[in-house]
Amino acid sequence: MILITGANGQLGTELKKVLDEKDLTYVATGSKELDVADKSAVHQFVSALKPSVIYHCAAYTAVDAAEEEGKEFNQLVNIIGTRNIAETAEEVGAELVYISTDYVFDGTNQDEYRVDSLPNPKNEYGRAKLEGEKIVQEISTKAYIIRTSWVFGEFGKNFVFTMQHLAETHSRLTVVSDQVGRPTWTRTLAEFMLHLTATHQEYGLYHLSNEGECSWYEFATEILKDTSVEVAPVTSEEYPQKAYRPKHSVLDLSKAKSTGFNIPTWQEALEEFMNVMK
Repeated sequence: MILITGANGQLGTELKKVLDEKDLTYVATGSKELDVADKSAVHQFVSALKPSVIYHCAAYTAVDAAEEEGKEFNQLVNIIGTRNIAETAEEVGAELVYISTDYVFDGTNQDEYRVDSLPNPKNEYGRAKLEGEKIVQEISTKAYIIRTSWVFGEFGKNFVFTMQHLAETHSRLTVVSDQVGRPTWTRTLAEFMLHLTATHQEYGLYHLSNEGECSWYEFATEILKDTSVEVAPVTSEEYPQKAYRPKHSVLDLSKAKSTGFNIPTWQEALEEFMNVMK
């Protein structure tokens, strides 16, 4: 039996869609069905279900809010919730798939970040997700940790939808051009999560995003290439945000590729996603 936490979020909903296409049975829980921060509720639910795999998609992802008003919730969900899930997964012998982030790195490295590169998070969200990684590594004997970046998809708020909505009311948009990373389609990520467990890959840390790299400005330009909207580059200093953003958070994908998983480029993923949305 498969258990999905955070099943109503952007990634959890995509994962359900992929599982449905493969005709696989699962139990999907959102925060109303299962509050991951409630230790007794988690232990009771998981112990009764006895899943063989837990895809832990539940997360607090409001990066800027996590610096101030959402700081406590960030820690509740991303640290305490992860501990509760990891402990119970270990008790019932379930494999655990935990989703982490490129924000565990400071973005000062000009090379790609390998799975063994030294983390150094500079915002509260990144610190909480790294703490979650450490908890999973400490508790779980059968766990996959997947760091990803710049996630977009059909279900939920993301950069692609933001750009498209702004383009409806603006003829010119300014987008940060000095932050470089790798976009990730939720479809690619969900398929990789299933690939790891289905093919019994070695447990441990993996990086997964789409192939290639770009700045947010280049990403926006590609998103809006078929519109008349002008996209202009600006620096991070011209577009201040509460939470620190890594300048160069390009994840090394070699370990993911070594599993035999085919990774589309971000341009291919974006084009396919746009076609799906049409």
